[in-house]
Amino acid sequence: MSGQFDEVIHAPNRLRICAFLAATSEAEFAVLRDLLGVADSVLSKHLKVLQDAGYLTVTKPTGRGRVKTWVKLTPAGRTAYRGHVTALQGLIEQDRTQI
Repeated sequence: MSGQFDEVIHAPNRLRICAFLAATSEAEFAVLRDLLGVADSVLSKHLKVLQDAGYLTVTKPTGRGRVKTWVKLTPAGRTAYRGHVTALQGLIEQDRTQI
């Protein structure tokens, strides 16, 4: 399987966001913020980049107390993340064969 290097995902915080979301169905904003150890504004900027690329959805369900923000990878986001990981693995393997 060949993957495609994805510059949108490759930024360290965005890669960590995608890796976490790929392992779950969705995550609450505060969980991602605490995982990354960044300010709300920093996380918001990274989520906006991924959302603009069509890689995730951001929802704010209402009706049950305090409104929380939930984040979820889209099918396109999961595909792009898997492709990026495959591309990285290919680079690592290529490096090993050249040693």
